[in-house]
Amino acid sequence: MENARKLSERERADVISIANSLEYRDLPPSQIVPKLADQGIYMASESSFYRILKQAEMNNHRLNARPRKHVRPTPVVALEPNQVWSWDITYLKSPIRGQYFFLYLIMDVFSRMIVGAEVYASESAEYASVLIRDAAKNQRINRHQLTLHSDNGGPMKGATMLSTLQNLGVVPSFSRPKVSDDNPFSESLFKTLKYRPSYPGGAFASLTEARTWVDKFVRWYNFEHQHSEISFVTPASRHLGQDLEILRKRTLIYTEARLQKPLRWSNGVRKWNHVSEVQLNPTKEMRESLQNAEQSAA
Repeated sequence: MENARKLSERERADVISIANSLEYRDLPPSQIVPKLADQGIYMASESSFYRILKQAEMNNHRLNARPRKHVRPTPVVALEPNQVWSWDITYLKSPIRGQYFFLYLIMDVFSRMIVGAEVYASESAEYASVLIRDAAKNQRINRHQLTLHSDNGGPMKGATMLSTLQNLGVVPSFSRPKVSDDNPFSESLFKTLKYRPSYPGGAFASLTEARTWVDKFVRWYNFEHQHSEISFVTPASRHLGQDLEILRKRTLIYTEARLQKPLRWSNGVRKWNHVSEVQLNPTKEMRESLQNAEQSAA
């Protein structure tokens, strides 16, 4: 005997139809059922609505209620300077509580050198455009030479900024919303900056003071800081192609030291390997391939 409480196929179809109608397709059953009741309509219980939609794989999102899917950024590989840049904006405390100065920083992914930096009193695509244009001019960037990666903030995707990139022939690349791992180089740079011993424990007294401090940081970072991810050479030396000779000389020094006192060297000479490529948002296969190459060179 058929269960009298069971909805017929026609009734189930009506539930699906009403749930996907223009009026209700953005709402969950907990909202649909009382709205129908206010119109003097009873089709099924709330639990029946949920069960039917679940069976039809419509219980989470229907039609235009579905969230936009954000795909992973296209992987980019830098084999030399000025192929891939990363940029972002970070807050610097000002003397006024709740107000900030804004540090715009552009770095070369291959060399880690800061190629553009400025502090402004506000965020804007116009300021970002000026900085990008100046950096591209200073580095003599040709059209279609450079990919510029950033997050999804307003200054990054503003019309002025996108127009500037188009005019320069620069390819934009964007992180997924709220995914900091998609822009790891800028995030790491900001961490280094804010953990510098000279970074103020409180606020910068003025915009001028903030700019002066950032200028000093950029000089230190580019010309003195020996970066762990590029075999402990400075970003400037790698950007200028001097790192190969630096690493070669280190290898010679270690080799000669081992020849002088071989008993002290049980595990061979340290490999001062040149980092030949840097990957931005690589696939799993790309990461594994690079790791295998590095292990073979070690």
